[in-house]
Amino acid sequence: MTLERPDRRTVLAQSLGLGAFFLLPEMARAQAEAIASGIALGPAEPFSFERLREAAQGLAHETFTPMAKPEAAILDQIDYDAHGRIRFRPERKLWAGHGDDNPVQFFFPGRYFPEPVHVYVVEDGMAREVPFSRDLFTMPADSPARQLNKTEGFAGFAVQDPAQSADWLAFLGASYWRTSGYSGQFGLSARGLALDTAIADGPEEFPRFTRFWLEQTGDGAITTYALLESPRATGAYRIVSRRQDGAAKGVVQDISADIFLRRDVERLGIAPLTSMYWFGKHDRHVAADWRPEVHDSDGLEIHTGGGERIWRPLNNPPRVMANSFATPSPQGFGLMQRERDFDQYEDDGVFYDRRASAWVEPLEDWGAGAVTLIELPTDDETFDNIVAFWTPADPAAAGREYRMNYRLSWLADNPQPPINARFRAVRLGKGGIPGQPRPADTVKVVCDFEATGLEGAERGPAIRTVVTASRGRVGGEAAYPVVGQDGWRAIFDIDFADLPPDEDEPIDLRVYVEHDGKAATETLILQLFPSQLREMLAATN
Repeated sequence: MTLERPDRRTVLAQSLGLGAFFLLPEMARAQAEAIASGIALGPAEPFSFERLREAAQGLAHETFTPMAKPEAAILDQIDYDAHGRIRFRPERKLWAGHGDDNPVQFFFPGRYFPEPVHVYVVEDGMAREVPFSRDLFTMPADSPARQLNKTEGFAGFAVQDPAQSADWLAFLGASYWRTSGYSGQFGLSARGLALDTAIADGPEEFPRFTRFWLEQTGDGAITTYALLESPRATGAYRIVSRRQDGAAKGVVQDISADIFLRRDVERLGIAPLTSMYWFGKHDRHVAADWRPEVHDSDGLEIHTGGGERIWRPLNNPPRVMANSFATPSPQGFGLMQRERDFDQYEDDGVFYDRRASAWVEPLEDWGAGAVTLIELPTDDETFDNIVAFWTPADPAAAGREYRMNYRLSWLADNPQPPINARFRAVRLGKGGIPGQPRPADTVKVVCDFEATGLEGAERGPAIRTVVTASRGRVGGEAAYPVVGQDGWRAIFDIDFADLPPDEDEPIDLRVYVEHDGKAATETLILQLFPSQLREMLAATN
């Protein structure tokens, strides 16, 4: 059921070609009916990624028209609990029991995802729409969803393994997608595009995927084509998703994104990742929670084009923070979960120790630009408050086009092996020397790192901790192997007593350990806030 007026946007998005084929050969029709599990699919239309790209390019020259929400009042009644009681009928899944294909089921719209998406099945270059119907779902007799009569699309879809035992890929709400990663646990998310995230002068824009085309590849992978639309951008996306086993177990996606700007964008975010960080080892004091740590990701990892590898632990800052790390021709970046010990979380409900890391690897030279990290304050674990993406250096002006190709890996660890020792924990405490009076407004920073490249080395003048600070005074630097453990520790003090108490500009620290004059570790970039440091010290008095 479609309520949109037949404007140029609708014609471009729906036809994606020169015409529609309303009759199929009997063999093709029988195949489509088998795929659809009895769902009466729409008429066939020619489809290809190039047609989708041309449609997105054409739409970029048109005024943005949002998807209609004709029954918004009813959708608003379908809250979290009501939505959770609506179930897709398992016998109606697409590709159910269809060899090695991945069955697909759909999500019902509701309060938190009211804008509909259209979904199409692609076979042999022809696309047929999967029409929305309440009959595809079961729901309680008193569900407000039973009043819905005019909604024209789904809220999204989920992809299952061929055995139909679990979901491993999901698009819900049309702005984000998630995978089950290496462990079956859904955690952080990916987005198609980020526009003006954390820009003070204007609201963030969330481009949506308004239409999806699903195609099985026959080798266990599934290809998702998607049309992205927003007031300032359009895009054509091809996302080839596959699960893999072995040492690099998880989900790997090859993504092609053709992006067209309708209007100027101040901060363009390519390959955005979103995650949740509440507290960890170095800022445990910001939360009154019984668990030792709560986060989907604990750090941003960056591999620069020049070969430097950077580790930036995430923060729960006192205010919204945006940091950019100049990264021309990046080799990769990602939001990672390095801490894998259950005892560091003690959560047997959501298992933060099993959350996947997500790594973005450009498949060509992206040129000049920076990795941007956005951190928002939070006092719980409900919402994603972390965003990371790559920002091109050139202005993102109206009329600009971008063709980006990258691989997104949802694994336990970075698919790129380490080339030197990696940091795995940062802790903070009172500065100074035990047994002696502790100096005021001085914090000890303790950084644990792996022994990679330092096997057999001993504490001595050949190994030293190198620290630079944007503010405050650094002292007491040392580095040594941890007794009885397969790892090393770097320590130093940061004295911020001279900083004005009413001013809270962050202290930016850059840390690495060198051996015989050469870097033995990746570079640790740490951002500390004097207000939070003073709160921590006051709480321990």
